[in-house]
Amino acid sequence: MGIFDWKHWLVILLVAAVLFGGKRLRSLGSDLGEAIKGFRSSVADDKEQLSSPEERP
Repeated sequence: MGIFDWKHWLVILLVAAVLFGGKRLRSLGSDLGEAIKGFRSSVADDKEQLSSPEERP
């Protein structure tokens, strides 16, 4: 039970929708998705750089 009950999450989502409005929540979700994509691509680039041997003179 506790906070993981589906009824609690439903109430939290309804309160957030009332406070922020649907349009603002939609833009917030897309901004969050873009941030996660950028983070994942930068982590993948870092792993790729670490796995490829660098040329040393």
